Amino acid sequence: MSRRRPAEVAGVLFDCYGTLIDVLTDEHDIRTYRCLSRWLLYQGVEIAPESLRECYLRRVQEAANRTGERYPEVRVEEVFAGICAEHGMWEVDFGRLGAEAARTFRAASLRRLGVIGKSRRLLNLFGTKRLGVVSNGQRVFSEREMRVLNLYDLFEFVIFSSDLGYQKPDLRVYAAALDRIGLRPPDVLFIGDIYEDDVFAPRRLGMQALHVEEAWRRYGT
Repeated sequence: MSRRRPAEVAGVLFDCYGTLIDVLTDEHDIRTYRCLSRWLLYQGVEIAPESLRECYLRRVQEAANRTGERYPEVRVEEVFAGICAEHGMWEVDFGRLGAEAARTFRAASLRRLGVIGKSRRLLNLFGTKRLGVVSNGQRVFSEREMRVLNLYDLFEFVIFSSDLGYQKPDLRVYAAALDRIGLRPPDVLFIGDIYEDDVFAPRRLGMQALHVEEAWRRYGT
């Protein structure tokens, strides 16, 4: 297959999960909470796995509801900090512990993590453009996953929804990205794996946009 030249754009924004990173997690599997519950015990927090699962899922939903946003986002480290404070056996820095608990939770729930090869080649193809990432993700662990996979430093900036308090397809997410990249919407291409979040919404702001599979076909990766 012949490779087409990159689109006539000055900047490219990528979604993260399902676009650059292949990830599989299970946040409902009781094994995830058994692992986290055992780890928390050594941090001075005692809560049974079943209670931990119920408490975490409930508090995430409650925190999302409190935002009043149509597409709400929460910071999971704050949720875990609250759980740890409520079930702590002695006084610790619960803010720090909340962040560590969030990363441990992610590790316990992780089933698969890797770079998508075709998208790695897209990054090489667009290497002379200004590049950014706009992701519905939690910075507390998503940034570290990008760093582990040697992706984070390839981009001028990375915006996670946990930074903002709301998620794609809220148009304010893309407006924040355009402000960071400093380019006119028609000069920016958005690439992602969810049509509503990564194709239709960016186009409403005047950006170019492609589903990631279409980008792979178009540029022969």
